[in-house]
Amino acid sequence: MGLFKRKPAPTSSSSVGQVQIRPSSHHPFQMLEGYTPLHSPEFQLYRAIREAVPVVDAAILKLVRLTGGVSAACPNLQAEEELNHFLKTVNTGWNQQGLQSFLDGYLDSLLTCGRAVGEIVLNPEHMDIAAILCGNVSDIQVKEESPLALQLGVKRKNGQTEMLPYQELLLFTPYHPSPESPYGISLLHSMPFLSNILLKIYQTLGINWERAGNLRFSVVYKPGEEGLDSARTQARSQQLAREWSAAMQSSKHGAVRDFVAVGDVEIKVIGAESEMPDCQVPVRLIIEQLIAQTGIPPFMLGLNWSSTERMSSQQADVMTSELTALRRTLTPPLEKICRLWLRLHGYEPRVTLLWEEINLQDDVEEAKAMLYRQQARKLELENNYREANQ
Repeated sequence: MGLFKRKPAPTSSSSVGQVQIRPSSHHPFQMLEGYTPLHSPEFQLYRAIREAVPVVDAAILKLVRLTGGVSAACPNLQAEEELNHFLKTVNTGWNQQGLQSFLDGYLDSLLTCGRAVGEIVLNPEHMDIAAILCGNVSDIQVKEESPLALQLGVKRKNGQTEMLPYQELLLFTPYHPSPESPYGISLLHSMPFLSNILLKIYQTLGINWERAGNLRFSVVYKPGEEGLDSARTQARSQQLAREWSAAMQSSKHGAVRDFVAVGDVEIKVIGAESEMPDCQVPVRLIIEQLIAQTGIPPFMLGLNWSSTERMSSQQADVMTSELTALRRTLTPPLEKICRLWLRLHGYEPRVTLLWEEINLQDDVEEAKAMLYRQQARKLELENNYREANQ
């Protein structure tokens, strides 16, 4: 018996190796594939959705802008004037000032990540608020001491969580908290699945247009009687390949070069028989689902699916209620900032936030409504006058 066994001869099936260098055609946002929503939030996933689907990013920015600005009202007129001046000039970091810039970043984080954190920076020398900063929720850890109290900490490089010392100067707001998710749910929590399908459609659409715009040809040479001579057939095939490659290279530089072949030569465009699939209907269905989650009417995002589409009074009422709910969520941290400023300056910590009026209707419709109210008021006064004189 031999010590070494002879290796079996490779068969025809095992002699063909697997192609390794051909790149796979996937969309660049691979995080959206294979995502399973768990208890821990995926902030990078939500930011990837905004980057990958522009209509979602535009909807969130529209919600931030439509929420509007805010001012303060106090029983003391001098305190009210000084407080409003502070809200317009307070430092908010990154070379910005004014409470509105802080509010925009705070609300953007609240909608995207499902929670928002901020910090009130004090100036110990002047006993005043030096700045109001919006923090990164990815760096914050929440420790629940009881259902009525929680503490915020920061995860250090060594993996340990350090509780921040001045909890009273921190701002924390969850978005739509629930018993299962007490620290907020992102507005985008139901979008990864549909966003992944939409990106696949866009990726396939780009590949199809690349195929249609950059044609690929199939040159088939059918040898006749000379097919019995394998050397002659191989030489003729190599000659056809060189001439066809030279003709294609010349066309890239704008030169016209004809291709002349002798014999039975067939040239076809690869994939010319298959038509481009119509993606308008599935894309619209998916975008409708994504926009429905934000509550923004489609035409406000530039999607004019109907020639007569405009905002009705019912849509305006629904949109107003959505913005009012966002304002109720933002009111507690803003009131905390105002009350702290009033206490530091010796004023009574009583403040009322005055939000800008939400205006979603046309000026003409508002003018008509005001006219109708005044006419009804006039008729009511005339009827009261007649009844009083009878």
